[in-house]
Amino acid sequence: MNMINVAVIGYGFAGKHFHTYLVGLTPGLKLYGIAARDAEVRERAKQERGCRTYESFEEAIADPAVDLVVLATPHHLHGPQAIAAMEAGKHVVTDKVMCLSVAECDAMMEVSRRTGKLLTVFHNRRWDGDFLTLKKTIADGVLGPPDSVKWIEMAWQKFTAPAPQKWRGQRSSGGGRIFDLGAHLLDQLLVIFPQPVKSVHCSMHTDWPESDVESHAMITVELEGAATAICDVGCMTRSPKARFYAVGPAGTFVKNNIDPQEAAMIAGDIDAAREEEAHYAHITHANGERVMPTIPGRWRSFYENVADVLLHGAEPAVKLPEMRRLLSVIEAAFESARTGQVVRLSSSGS
Repeated sequence: MNMINVAVIGYGFAGKHFHTYLVGLTPGLKLYGIAARDAEVRERAKQERGCRTYESFEEAIADPAVDLVVLATPHHLHGPQAIAAMEAGKHVVTDKVMCLSVAECDAMMEVSRRTGKLLTVFHNRRWDGDFLTLKKTIADGVLGPPDSVKWIEMAWQKFTAPAPQKWRGQRSSGGGRIFDLGAHLLDQLLVIFPQPVKSVHCSMHTDWPESDVESHAMITVELEGAATAICDVGCMTRSPKARFYAVGPAGTFVKNNIDPQEAAMIAGDIDAAREEEAHYAHITHANGERVMPTIPGRWRSFYENVADVLLHGAEPAVKLPEMRRLLSVIEAAFESARTGQVVRLSSSGS
């Protein structure tokens, strides 16, 4: 096999602007089909992407020509759809978040092992330019020896009232900031701090009267080695915090604004993404301040890795044990918010 036929399930914002677009740029992957329930959406997808369409998820996974299914569907559907697709002989990429619980993650992982089908998760923001810059700054010892950087905060905040009639405004469907951008931030934090998680505490507000998703949440993760990771997300913020704030004995790293790839991708050319110099990171140290140019981000790398895994036997860049660890932290955060208590995790659970 020298070409992987891909069916994307869902042609909303993520399906249209992220998955079908990036699959179409990836050597070894062919955008073969798009599934959408609405006839007008199917017609638009056919015109915009030039591929076949399916009326349902079930029709797509029944097609023997489909090798890989991408789930750009509401979060609560990822688990059952991924399991059904793997049982039907398809490899699977789920959009983040992978699913809504550790138990659901375990069930998905078991089916992946039994069927031998790839299961991975679209954590494209591991290839954000600002995150790549932070990782290199730490690895190069700019803030001190890498293991001395033990305090990192990440924030993603804006003012966007949730729509309660849509799935992103409903907790039971996996709506809310924690399951959305919070999953990216926590994944980035856990990549930087790979050691076992000791405890999780979450302060959460639900201030929107017509929606049960969080208006603001701050998740504090304590890890072995006296490291602290903080994820701060909200949809009631008109002046956001710094996107990254990292502290080491030799310097402090502060970065504002967000990666420019999404805007460039929506405009039709992700490779045109450029970070303005005004948004470069600043590092403050004993002798003053320096500006750290942003490493160019590359979301293309996710699907290039998927192609390499399926065609050449490479290792998945986003691994299932990492996703289980992430979900254990998210699950603990919701439990902490519910009880008002710190939730302690065992090494096996983190």
